[in-house]
Amino acid sequence: MLLRKEKKKKERNPFLDWLGYAILRIVFFVLGFLPIEWNLRLACFLGRLLWRHYHRGRMRALENLRAAYPEKDSRWHEEVGRRSFEHLVMLVMDVFFTPRLVVKERWPDYARLMNIERVKWMMQEKKGLLMATGHYGNFEIIGYMLGQWGFNVYSIARPLDNPYINRYLYGIRQRHGQKIIDKFGASEQMEQLVKEGATLCFIADQDAGRKGIFVDFFGRKASSYKSIPLLAIHYNLPLVIGGSRRVGNRFFFEMECSRIIWPQEWQDKEDPLGWLAQEYTRALEEFIRKDPTQYWWIHRRWKTRPKEELSAAGCSSESNQQE
Repeated sequence: MLLRKEKKKKERNPFLDWLGYAILRIVFFVLGFLPIEWNLRLACFLGRLLWRHYHRGRMRALENLRAAYPEKDSRWHEEVGRRSFEHLVMLVMDVFFTPRLVVKERWPDYARLMNIERVKWMMQEKKGLLMATGHYGNFEIIGYMLGQWGFNVYSIARPLDNPYINRYLYGIRQRHGQKIIDKFGASEQMEQLVKEGATLCFIADQDAGRKGIFVDFFGRKASSYKSIPLLAIHYNLPLVIGGSRRVGNRFFFEMECSRIIWPQEWQDKEDPLGWLAQEYTRALEEFIRKDPTQYWWIHRRWKTRPKEELSAAGCSSESNQQE
């Protein structure tokens, strides 16, 4: 049996990292002279170009869409996939313009709150709370606005590979109260933050690899992180599911809480960890289905496969070889 060699982490070139950062700053500087509406139109145009020329990404998105929506025709898959690429590029514009546009006194000009009042009261009580969303719409603006409103919010994020761009974007995101914790090593801070009654925010639709819990997501098994349900169960914390949905091509969003999972719901379950992982994943799926064009279908959500699926595929392959 061949042993899989671990991939060595590629050493980064500091000069190329700095050059990429400098180009990004120049581009954002130029775009800053244009109204947000013009920049969002440009983002849609760039998204369509990306869809046309990024062959691997387009194929992956179409593969995921065909598996998630087998009842839809190929034209629908193409339209949703192309539109999802437009939303992806528009998010880049959003991140840059959010600190310029969104101020505490004028937030109703840019957002509509839906079913979120109870969540705000829970955050004000400072008893600790978990929030989870996915790579959908403008997920970045949620933590930003909660920080502006004065809530004790921490977002768990994976740092970008380019340290200069990472530091710059972290500065944008934390400018008005939002606090960010690097995903790597975050567990060491969790207990203290929970004791403080903080709200911890997660992007909950990433592939968790072989050590994750496999749950159903759009009709396929997907590996999900154990950390979110473990935190909820260990500290007896409610878990809020929701997201931020763009309206049209505007810099305007519907921030919605679609589900609150209460501790008493998993108390009598035989496998509370698995139940909770499946429940919040199901809630995310229902939220995404309201407008699938805003989900990142390019995302490798189903990358890791369950052992039984791989075993079945191996048996099938051996059978074919014998025949």
